[in-house]
Amino acid sequence: MRTSATARRTALAVAGTAALALSALTTAAPANAGPSVPARGGTSWVRACDTLAHGDTVACHALRVTSTVEPVAAFGVSPHLTPSGFGPSDLLGAYKLPANGGAGTTIAIVDAYNDPNAEADMAVYRSQYGLPACTKASGCFKQVNQSGGSTLPANNSGWAGEISLDLDMVSAIAPNAHIVLVEASSATMANLGTSVNTAVGLGAKYVSNSYGGGESSADTSYDSAYFNHPGVAITVSSGDSAYGAQYPAASKYVTAVGGTALKRDTSSRGWSESVWLTNASEGTGSGCSKYDAKPTWQKDTGCTKRTIADVSAVADPATGVAVYQTYGGSGWAVYGGTSAAAPIIAGVYALGGAPSSGSSPASFPYAHTTALFDVTTGSNGSCSPSYLCKAATGYDGPTGLGTPNGTTAFKG
Repeated sequence: MRTSATARRTALAVAGTAALALSALTTAAPANAGPSVPARGGTSWVRACDTLAHGDTVACHALRVTSTVEPVAAFGVSPHLTPSGFGPSDLLGAYKLPANGGAGTTIAIVDAYNDPNAEADMAVYRSQYGLPACTKASGCFKQVNQSGGSTLPANNSGWAGEISLDLDMVSAIAPNAHIVLVEASSATMANLGTSVNTAVGLGAKYVSNSYGGGESSADTSYDSAYFNHPGVAITVSSGDSAYGAQYPAASKYVTAVGGTALKRDTSSRGWSESVWLTNASEGTGSGCSKYDAKPTWQKDTGCTKRTIADVSAVADPATGVAVYQTYGGSGWAVYGGTSAAAPIIAGVYALGGAPSSGSSPASFPYAHTTALFDVTTGSNGSCSPSYLCKAATGYDGPTGLGTPNGTTAFKG
């Protein structure tokens, strides 16, 4: 089983890096980032973590835009100015979410390696947008290793971008929540899975995971060892490599989160969304699992096993979110990737209230399908049946049941 996982995850990393090599537009990036990718309107970006994926490791799904012209000072807070990219008020408005939510909840973020500037960078983001402080000293923020201890893993500039993105998105959606950042020793499923268990053990009822790799026959054992936590909402990004299933998004125990392009418009909502796709090898992930069983609440008929995704949120780097990162970054930046969508949805679950003991939070949206914005345009590739890669009325692979329209779909 390990050989299968190694081969497929290595192939995914090589394919992603090769596709990115098609671009000619690059700017300074972390040493482990891939070449920059051009997109609509001249936007370009780099994958933060892909070149770290080898053997049994997975990659994070964070994409850092390299072509942003910031209207704010590169470092620190700029009062009365707004950084590029969507900020908290944009996200809350687009998804009809209440402000100042999250009190009494604990959201965990699971990532690999250490960001030594995580707390300080999050403080700048929160201050820029007028959000309440969340610090270690106050007990609001914890940063621990995969066993829950204080000795943190090696620093890594690529995963630091992922960590900043995750912390900022949780802050944007649920600013009054407590946050636990659990840092795995390396980007293996065993270490990241152990981190999920630690997060739950520390009391988190919402756990965000923004990483993945190719499927393998070992995945069902990972399911039972790391992701089977009744009463806990575990969100996982679906991937940034367009059509094709990834793990752990394929786990039947998690909420698989796809990605959209989010734009302002003149509709009554004020926003529109479509499937995020940049090119044949970069866009939101979706697909039919080869190994994971279909959960009972998922009723689509074109895949006998688990279908990805369940719900979605903004992920297109061309319509990306504001992030503040100084370790491996240059202060204010714009990020995309389904790494943005997973912590957003974890935050929405927290706004919806604690899942009941023994419940399966991944099933909640399926019981409230009308409480979501249905995404009906766009695709992330070619497939059969077509709904696995093409948006449609109702359920489809790339965006699942849709994006949040308030919190109702994320309540038990």
